[in-house]
Amino acid sequence: MTWFKAVHAAADDWAHAVKACTDQIGNLPEDANLGFVYVTDILADDFSSILTYLRQKTHIQHWVGSVGMGICAGSNEYFDEPAMAVMVATLPEEKICVFPTISESVDQLSAGQKDWIGKETPHFGVVHGDPNNSETPSLIEGLAGTTSSFLVGGLTSSRAACYQVAGRITGGGLSGILFAPEVEVATGLTQGCAPIAGSHVISDCLDNVLIGLDGRRALDVFMEDAGEFLGGDMNRIAGNVHAAIPIEGSDTGDYLVRNLVGIDPARGWLAVADNINPGDRVMFVRRDPQSAEDDLIAMLEKIKRRISGPVKGGLYFSCIARGPNLFGALGREMELINRTMGTFPLVGFYAGGEISNSRLYAYTGVLALFL
Repeated sequence: MTWFKAVHAAADDWAHAVKACTDQIGNLPEDANLGFVYVTDILADDFSSILTYLRQKTHIQHWVGSVGMGICAGSNEYFDEPAMAVMVATLPEEKICVFPTISESVDQLSAGQKDWIGKETPHFGVVHGDPNNSETPSLIEGLAGTTSSFLVGGLTSSRAACYQVAGRITGGGLSGILFAPEVEVATGLTQGCAPIAGSHVISDCLDNVLIGLDGRRALDVFMEDAGEFLGGDMNRIAGNVHAAIPIEGSDTGDYLVRNLVGIDPARGWLAVADNINPGDRVMFVRRDPQSAEDDLIAMLEKIKRRISGPVKGGLYFSCIARGPNLFGALGREMELINRTMGTFPLVGFYAGGEISNSRLYAYTGVLALFL
Protein backbone atom coordinates (compact mmCIF):
# COMPACT_ATOMS: atom_id res chain seq x y z
CA MET A 1 0.00 0.00 0.00
CA THR A 2 1.36 3.45 -0.95
CA TRP A 3 1.29 5.85 1.99
CA PHE A 4 2.57 9.40 2.62
CA LYS A 5 2.74 11.74 5.61
CA ALA A 6 4.20 15.26 5.75
CA VAL A 7 5.27 17.29 8.80
CA HIS A 8 7.14 20.55 9.34
CA ALA A 9 8.51 22.69 12.15
CA ALA A 10 10.40 25.89 12.93
CA ALA A 11 12.50 26.12 16.08
CA ASP A 12 15.46 27.93 17.64
CA ASP A 13 17.89 25.21 16.56
CA TRP A 14 18.16 22.04 14.49
CA ALA A 15 17.68 19.66 17.41
CA HIS A 16 14.33 21.09 18.46
CA ALA A 17 13.18 21.33 14.82
CA VAL A 18 13.95 17.71 13.97
CA LYS A 19 12.48 16.45 17.28
CA ALA A 20 9.28 18.37 16.59
CA CYS A 21 9.08 16.72 13.16
CA THR A 22 9.66 13.18 14.39
CA ASP A 23 7.17 13.70 17.22
CA GLN A 24 4.57 14.69 14.61
CA ILE A 25 5.40 11.68 12.45
CA GLY A 26 4.67 9.36 15.35
CA ASN A 27 4.41 5.65 14.69
CA LEU A 28 5.24 4.64 11.13
CA PRO A 29 4.10 1.63 9.15
CA GLU A 30 6.71 -1.12 9.36
CA ASP A 31 7.36 -0.87 5.63
CA ALA A 32 7.89 2.92 5.54
CA ASN A 33 11.06 3.18 3.47
CA LEU A 34 11.46 6.63 1.90
CA GLY A 35 11.82 10.15 3.23
CA PHE A 36 12.14 13.60 1.69
CA VAL A 37 13.73 16.33 3.83
CA TYR A 38 14.18 20.03 3.11
CA VAL A 39 15.83 22.50 5.51
CA THR A 40 16.33 26.25 5.38
CA ASP A 41 19.90 27.34 4.74
CA ILE A 42 20.24 28.50 8.35
CA LEU A 43 20.41 24.77 9.18
CA ALA A 44 22.75 23.84 6.31
CA ASP A 45 25.72 23.09 8.55
CA ASP A 46 23.53 20.86 10.73
CA PHE A 47 22.13 18.78 7.87
CA SER A 48 24.28 15.75 8.71
CA SER A 49 23.07 15.75 12.32
CA ILE A 50 19.47 16.13 11.16
CA LEU A 51 19.78 13.18 8.79
CA THR A 52 21.35 11.00 11.50
CA TYR A 53 18.53 11.83 13.92
CA LEU A 54 15.85 11.12 11.29
CA ARG A 55 17.39 7.73 10.53
CA GLN A 56 17.61 6.77 14.19
CA LYS A 57 14.04 7.78 15.01
CA THR A 58 12.23 6.55 11.90
CA HIS A 59 14.48 3.65 10.86
CA ILE A 60 14.03 4.85 7.28
CA GLN A 61 17.28 4.51 5.34
CA HIS A 62 16.35 6.07 1.96
CA TRP A 63 16.41 9.88 2.26
CA VAL A 64 16.42 12.54 -0.45
CA GLY A 65 16.40 16.32 -0.07
CA SER A 66 18.14 19.67 -0.24
CA VAL A 67 18.90 22.97 1.43
CA GLY A 68 16.83 25.99 0.39
CA MET A 69 16.73 29.68 1.25
CA GLY A 70 13.04 28.91 1.73
CA ILE A 71 11.05 25.71 2.24
CA CYS A 72 7.37 24.86 2.07
CA ALA A 73 5.04 22.31 3.60
CA GLY A 74 1.26 22.06 3.53
CA SER A 75 0.06 25.67 3.53
CA ASN A 76 3.23 27.01 5.17
CA GLU A 77 6.34 28.72 3.84
CA TYR A 78 9.50 29.34 5.89
CA PHE A 79 12.20 31.90 5.12
CA ASP A 80 15.03 33.35 7.21
CA GLU A 81 14.44 31.08 10.20
CA PRO A 82 15.57 27.59 11.25
CA ALA A 83 12.93 25.27 9.78
CA MET A 84 12.53 21.91 8.12
CA ALA A 85 9.92 19.93 6.21
CA VAL A 86 9.76 16.14 6.06
CA MET A 87 7.61 13.74 4.06
CA VAL A 88 7.81 10.00 4.71
CA ALA A 89 6.37 7.33 2.46
CA THR A 90 5.86 3.65 1.82
CA LEU A 91 6.66 2.55 -1.72
CA PRO A 92 7.68 -0.80 -3.22
CA GLU A 93 11.35 -1.15 -2.26
CA GLU A 94 12.40 -2.59 -5.60
CA LYS A 95 10.75 0.27 -7.51
CA ILE A 96 12.95 3.09 -6.18
CA CYS A 97 16.65 3.82 -6.72
CA VAL A 98 18.50 6.55 -4.80
CA PHE A 99 21.70 7.79 -6.42
CA PRO A 100 24.30 10.10 -4.81
CA THR A 101 26.05 12.88 -6.66
CA ILE A 102 27.17 12.61 -10.25
CA SER A 103 29.35 15.63 -10.95
CA GLU A 104 30.72 15.05 -14.45
CA SER A 105 28.58 12.57 -16.39
CA VAL A 106 25.90 9.92 -16.09
CA ASP A 107 28.68 7.34 -16.44
CA GLN A 108 29.43 7.98 -12.75
CA LEU A 109 26.33 6.01 -11.76
CA SER A 110 27.34 2.76 -10.07
CA ALA A 111 27.08 -0.62 -11.76
CA GLY A 112 24.20 -1.51 -9.45
CA GLN A 113 22.31 1.66 -10.31
CA LYS A 114 22.85 1.08 -14.03
CA ASP A 115 21.59 -2.49 -13.66
CA TRP A 116 18.48 -1.25 -11.85
CA ILE A 117 17.83 1.31 -14.61
CA GLY A 118 18.14 -1.36 -17.27
CA LYS A 119 15.80 -3.71 -15.42
CA GLU A 120 13.11 -1.31 -14.21
CA THR A 121 13.18 1.31 -17.03
CA PRO A 122 12.34 4.28 -14.73
CA HIS A 123 9.96 6.92 -16.01
CA PHE A 124 10.25 9.57 -13.31
CA GLY A 125 12.88 11.08 -11.04
CA VAL A 126 13.28 13.71 -8.31
CA VAL A 127 16.65 15.43 -8.50
CA HIS A 128 18.54 18.23 -6.80
CA GLY A 129 21.42 20.06 -8.46
CA ASP A 130 24.40 22.09 -7.32
CA PRO A 131 24.26 25.67 -8.68
CA ASN A 132 28.05 25.96 -8.45
CA ASN A 133 28.72 23.15 -10.94
CA SER A 134 28.64 24.45 -14.52
CA GLU A 135 27.91 20.91 -15.74
CA THR A 136 24.62 20.65 -13.82
CA PRO A 137 22.38 21.58 -16.80
CA SER A 138 24.06 18.97 -19.02
CA LEU A 139 23.86 16.40 -16.20
CA ILE A 140 20.10 16.99 -16.02
CA GLU A 141 19.76 16.54 -19.78
CA GLY A 142 22.04 13.50 -19.77
CA LEU A 143 20.23 11.72 -16.94
CA ALA A 144 16.83 12.38 -18.50
CA GLY A 145 18.04 11.06 -21.84
CA THR A 146 19.87 8.02 -20.52
CA THR A 147 17.02 6.87 -18.30
CA SER A 148 14.11 8.14 -20.46
CA SER A 149 12.78 9.68 -17.23
CA PHE A 150 10.78 12.83 -16.65
CA LEU A 151 12.78 14.71 -14.01
CA VAL A 152 11.53 17.26 -11.49
CA GLY A 153 13.42 19.14 -8.81
CA GLY A 154 15.55 22.19 -8.32
CA LEU A 155 18.99 23.66 -7.72
CA THR A 156 20.01 24.04 -4.10
CA SER A 157 19.67 27.67 -2.94
CA SER A 158 21.78 28.62 0.04
CA ARG A 159 23.75 31.45 1.62
CA ALA A 160 25.75 28.72 3.35
CA ALA A 161 26.77 25.25 2.18
CA CYS A 162 24.90 23.80 -0.83
CA TYR A 163 24.28 20.37 0.65
CA GLN A 164 21.89 17.77 -0.71
CA VAL A 165 20.72 14.41 0.61
CA ALA A 166 20.68 11.26 -1.50
CA GLY A 167 21.12 8.38 0.89
CA ARG A 168 23.76 10.49 2.64
CA ILE A 169 24.87 14.11 2.75
CA THR A 170 26.21 14.95 -0.70
CA GLY A 171 26.63 17.83 -3.15
CA GLY A 172 28.68 19.13 -6.03
CA GLY A 173 26.52 17.88 -8.88
CA LEU A 174 23.20 16.11 -9.42
CA SER A 175 21.66 13.63 -6.99
CA GLY A 176 18.23 12.19 -6.27
CA ILE A 177 15.93 9.23 -6.75
CA LEU A 178 14.45 7.38 -9.73
CA PHE A 179 11.07 5.62 -9.77
CA ALA A 180 9.88 2.64 -11.80
CA PRO A 181 6.69 3.02 -13.91
CA GLU A 182 4.62 1.29 -11.21
CA VAL A 183 4.90 4.49 -9.13
CA GLU A 184 2.15 6.65 -10.66
CA VAL A 185 2.77 10.40 -10.84
CA ALA A 186 1.47 13.58 -12.46
CA THR A 187 3.43 16.79 -12.94
CA GLY A 188 2.82 20.41 -13.86
CA LEU A 189 4.91 23.50 -14.65
CA THR A 190 3.82 27.08 -14.02
CA GLN A 191 5.65 30.08 -15.44
CA GLY A 192 6.24 33.17 -13.33
CA CYS A 193 6.00 35.47 -16.34
CA ALA A 194 3.63 36.31 -19.17
CA PRO A 195 4.53 37.18 -22.80
CA ILE A 196 4.32 40.85 -23.72
CA ALA A 197 4.10 40.12 -27.46
CA GLY A 198 4.89 37.43 -29.99
CA SER A 199 8.28 35.86 -30.66
CA HIS A 200 10.98 37.14 -33.00
CA VAL A 201 13.70 35.52 -35.09
CA ILE A 202 17.24 36.29 -33.95
CA SER A 203 18.73 37.64 -37.16
CA ASP A 204 22.09 38.70 -35.68
CA CYS A 205 23.82 37.97 -32.39
CA LEU A 206 27.19 37.44 -30.75
CA ASP A 207 27.50 35.05 -27.80
CA ASN A 208 24.83 36.40 -25.40
CA VAL A 209 24.20 39.71 -27.19
CA LEU A 210 21.09 40.28 -29.29
CA ILE A 211 22.08 42.52 -32.19
CA GLY A 212 19.19 42.06 -34.62
CA LEU A 213 15.64 40.73 -34.40
CA ASP A 214 13.56 40.14 -37.52
CA GLY A 215 16.26 42.04 -39.46
CA ARG A 216 15.93 45.15 -37.29
CA ARG A 217 17.85 46.55 -34.32
CA ALA A 218 17.10 44.39 -31.30
CA LEU A 219 16.46 47.34 -28.99
CA ASP A 220 13.96 48.89 -31.40
CA VAL A 221 11.94 45.66 -31.50
CA PHE A 222 12.14 45.35 -27.73
CA MET A 223 10.88 48.90 -27.19
CA GLU A 224 7.92 48.30 -29.51
CA ASP A 225 6.98 45.16 -27.58
CA ALA A 226 7.53 46.57 -24.10
CA GLY A 227 6.65 50.21 -24.71
CA GLU A 228 3.19 50.23 -23.13
CA PHE A 229 4.31 48.12 -20.16
CA LEU A 230 7.36 50.31 -19.51
CA GLY A 231 5.44 53.53 -19.94
CA GLY A 232 8.58 55.22 -21.17
CA ASP A 233 10.45 54.44 -17.96
CA MET A 234 13.47 52.25 -18.76
CA ASN A 235 14.09 51.80 -15.03
CA ARG A 236 11.13 49.41 -14.96
CA ILE A 237 13.07 46.84 -16.99
CA ALA A 238 15.17 45.55 -14.09
CA GLY A 239 13.45 42.56 -12.50
CA ASN A 240 10.22 43.12 -14.45
CA VAL A 241 11.01 42.39 -18.11
CA HIS A 242 13.00 39.37 -19.29
CA ALA A 243 13.95 37.54 -22.45
CA ALA A 244 12.36 34.14 -23.04
CA ILE A 245 13.47 31.35 -25.37
CA PRO A 246 10.47 29.32 -26.64
CA ILE A 247 11.03 25.56 -26.36
CA GLU A 248 10.95 24.05 -29.83
CA GLY A 249 8.31 21.36 -30.20
CA SER A 250 6.54 22.18 -26.94
CA ASP A 251 2.78 21.72 -27.21
CA THR A 252 2.17 23.76 -24.06
CA GLY A 253 3.93 26.97 -25.06
CA ASP A 254 6.78 26.50 -22.55
CA TYR A 255 9.75 28.83 -22.64
CA LEU A 256 13.01 29.38 -20.77
CA VAL A 257 13.24 32.77 -19.05
CA ARG A 258 16.60 34.54 -19.07
CA ASN A 259 17.46 37.86 -17.44
CA LEU A 260 18.26 40.95 -19.48
CA VAL A 261 21.73 41.89 -18.24
CA GLY A 262 22.67 44.86 -20.43
CA ILE A 263 21.45 47.47 -22.92
CA ASP A 264 23.55 49.43 -25.43
CA PRO A 265 21.28 52.33 -26.52
CA ALA A 266 23.80 53.62 -29.07
CA ARG A 267 24.12 50.34 -30.97
CA GLY A 268 20.64 49.06 -30.15
CA TRP A 269 21.93 45.84 -28.60
CA LEU A 270 20.53 43.75 -25.74
CA ALA A 271 22.51 41.30 -23.59
CA VAL A 272 20.79 38.27 -22.06
CA ALA A 273 22.01 35.80 -19.43
CA ASP A 274 22.54 32.91 -21.84
CA ASN A 275 24.26 32.19 -25.13
CA ILE A 276 22.00 32.48 -28.17
CA ASN A 277 22.24 31.52 -31.82
CA PRO A 278 21.11 33.09 -35.11
CA GLY A 279 17.83 31.60 -36.27
CA ASP A 280 16.59 30.93 -32.74
CA ARG A 281 13.47 32.68 -31.57
CA VAL A 282 13.11 35.00 -28.58
CA MET A 283 10.26 36.89 -27.00
CA PHE A 284 9.94 39.32 -24.12
CA VAL A 285 7.96 38.58 -20.99
CA ARG A 286 6.85 40.52 -17.95
CA ARG A 287 7.07 39.30 -14.40
CA ASP A 288 4.32 40.41 -12.04
CA PRO A 289 2.27 38.82 -9.23
CA GLN A 290 -1.03 38.65 -11.12
CA SER A 291 0.47 36.94 -14.18
CA ALA A 292 2.20 34.39 -11.95
CA GLU A 293 -0.94 33.76 -9.89
CA ASP A 294 -3.13 33.32 -12.98
CA ASP A 295 -0.68 30.88 -14.54
CA LEU A 296 -0.35 28.88 -11.31
CA ILE A 297 -4.11 28.49 -11.02
CA ALA A 298 -4.37 27.51 -14.70
CA MET A 299 -1.68 24.84 -14.22
CA LEU A 300 -3.42 23.46 -11.12
CA GLU A 301 -6.79 23.31 -12.86
CA LYS A 302 -5.23 21.50 -15.81
CA ILE A 303 -3.49 18.90 -13.67
CA LYS A 304 -6.65 18.43 -11.60
CA ARG A 305 -8.57 17.52 -14.76
CA ARG A 306 -5.93 14.96 -15.72
CA ILE A 307 -6.05 12.88 -12.55
CA SER A 308 -8.91 10.64 -11.52
CA GLY A 309 -8.01 9.42 -8.05
CA PRO A 310 -6.88 11.05 -4.81
CA VAL A 311 -3.43 12.63 -4.44
CA LYS A 312 -1.37 10.64 -1.93
CA GLY A 313 1.58 13.02 -1.66
CA GLY A 314 3.31 15.83 -3.47
CA LEU A 315 6.50 17.82 -3.97
CA TYR A 316 6.69 21.47 -5.00
CA PHE A 317 9.78 23.21 -6.32
CA SER A 318 9.46 26.96 -6.72
CA CYS A 319 11.93 29.69 -7.66
CA ILE A 320 13.47 31.64 -4.78
CA ALA A 321 12.26 34.76 -6.64
CA ARG A 322 8.67 33.55 -6.21
CA GLY A 323 7.02 32.92 -2.83
CA PRO A 324 6.70 36.13 -0.79
CA ASN A 325 9.25 37.82 -3.06
CA LEU A 326 6.68 37.73 -5.88
CA PHE A 327 3.27 37.13 -4.30
CA GLY A 328 3.80 39.45 -1.33
CA ALA A 329 2.09 37.50 1.42
CA LEU A 330 3.92 34.59 3.04
CA GLY A 331 2.14 31.35 2.16
CA ARG A 332 0.15 32.72 -0.78
CA GLU A 333 1.62 30.26 -3.29
CA MET A 334 0.86 27.27 -1.08
CA GLU A 335 -2.61 28.63 -0.33
CA LEU A 336 -3.44 28.59 -4.04
CA ILE A 337 -2.28 24.98 -4.36
CA ASN A 338 -4.36 23.86 -1.38
CA ARG A 339 -7.41 25.82 -2.48
CA THR A 340 -7.39 24.34 -5.97
CA MET A 341 -6.16 20.80 -5.32
CA GLY A 342 -7.37 20.20 -1.76
CA THR A 343 -5.08 19.26 1.11
CA PHE A 344 -2.61 16.38 0.88
CA PRO A 345 0.91 15.70 2.20
CA LEU A 346 3.11 18.25 0.44
CA VAL A 347 6.68 19.49 0.96
CA GLY A 348 9.28 21.28 -1.13
CA PHE A 349 11.75 24.14 -1.32
CA TYR A 350 12.54 27.41 -3.06
CA ALA A 351 15.30 26.76 -5.58
CA GLY A 352 17.95 28.60 -7.53
CA GLY A 353 16.59 27.05 -10.72
CA GLU A 354 13.76 24.59 -11.31
CA ILE A 355 13.94 21.28 -13.14
CA SER A 356 11.15 19.95 -15.33
CA ASN A 357 11.63 17.06 -17.75
CA SER A 358 15.19 17.56 -19.05
CA ARG A 359 15.49 21.33 -18.67
CA LEU A 360 16.53 23.93 -16.14
CA TYR A 361 14.03 26.78 -15.78
CA ALA A 362 13.88 30.08 -13.90
CA TYR A 363 10.97 31.89 -12.19
CA THR A 364 8.81 28.76 -12.40
CA GLY A 365 6.99 26.41 -10.07
CA VAL A 366 7.13 22.62 -10.61
CA LEU A 367 4.56 20.37 -8.95
CA ALA A 368 4.86 16.57 -8.73
CA LEU A 369 1.97 14.47 -7.40
CA PHE A 370 2.10 10.84 -6.31
CA LEU A 371 -1.20 9.13 -7.16
